[in-house]
Amino acid sequence: MAATSFHQAIGTIQYSGCFRNSNLNQVNWNYSFQLISSGFKLDIALLRTGTYCSRKRSFSNIQASTSQSTVFDPVSSPSNGTKSDSKKKPSEAALILIRHGESMWNEKNLFTGCVDVPLTKKGVEEAIEAGKRISNIPIDMIYTSALIRAQMTAMLAMTEHRRKKVPIILHDESEQARAWSQIFSEDTNKQCIPVITAWQLNERMYGELQGLNKQETAERFGKEKVHEWRRSYDIPPPNGESLEMCAQRAVAYFKEHIEPQLQCGKNVMIAAHGNSLRSIIMYLDKLTSQEVISLELSTGIPMLYILKEGQFIRRGSPVAPTEAGVYAYTKRLAQYRQRLDEMLQS
Repeated sequence: MAATSFHQAIGTIQYSGCFRNSNLNQVNWNYSFQLISSGFKLDIALLRTGTYCSRKRSFSNIQASTSQSTVFDPVSSPSNGTKSDSKKKPSEAALILIRHGESMWNEKNLFTGCVDVPLTKKGVEEAIEAGKRISNIPIDMIYTSALIRAQMTAMLAMTEHRRKKVPIILHDESEQARAWSQIFSEDTNKQCIPVITAWQLNERMYGELQGLNKQETAERFGKEKVHEWRRSYDIPPPNGESLEMCAQRAVAYFKEHIEPQLQCGKNVMIAAHGNSLRSIIMYLDKLTSQEVISLELSTGIPMLYILKEGQFIRRGSPVAPTEAGVYAYTKRLAQYRQRLDEMLQS
């Protein structure tokens, strides 16, 4: 068993990762690092079960021990749990997309954009209902925008998940934030789901329209002009973003940070906004700029995609948590649900 240690550490970070060797075979490792000082860093998260794909950050001196083994979630792992199975390339991964529930400015018919507005009571109920729809689908990681309405939607949805893991927002804005939000119980870590917030997933910025009433704006500037600002692909509102500009940042973030997790077999949920999600769906479904402008997403309704053999396959929206044979389910998801039933009944 390989082991390396460097001393004089001042903090502890645990990490699980999936890597591929020159023959493109996946190898799963568990790492335990003790952080000494800032300098070079690794995109580590306190990952509880399974594996996590890494990206560089920056730290210098570390204490590290490695072992070629994997901690398995008894629900999401294959039922036989053999070592040979753990090294197989992931056969598929689930991707859940949820537009946030109704916000207080949605209710008032105001342009919201990047203004940080919370959910209404109806929005809270929509988020909870969304959680019921995905309560039998495995979730290993959650990505949200930096805006509270998307974060509320993700957190409320997870209260309904039958696995009962706790979503934990990772604070990486400073060394102090990372240190103060550290979890020191391995058992607790295994029952948590990391939540990563990213401004790149924010709603498109509506510029000088933000805070204006939509009906009054149409009367002031004309319905055609406002419709052009809202529904065209490449024409932004005054000092704001077009859908094309929003897509550039949202899709780039998805490809760099989220897609690699799916390729490693991680099941991911994204809670975001109408335009950032339309942008990602444009990439997933290979839509044209004309096709995406007519795409409408309802608040609080989850969409399910499966990544299999390098292709994203849309499976629609799970109908309800009590229906075993919903069209949205694949064989792997059905097996996950069966193991979930068995665990909760035992």
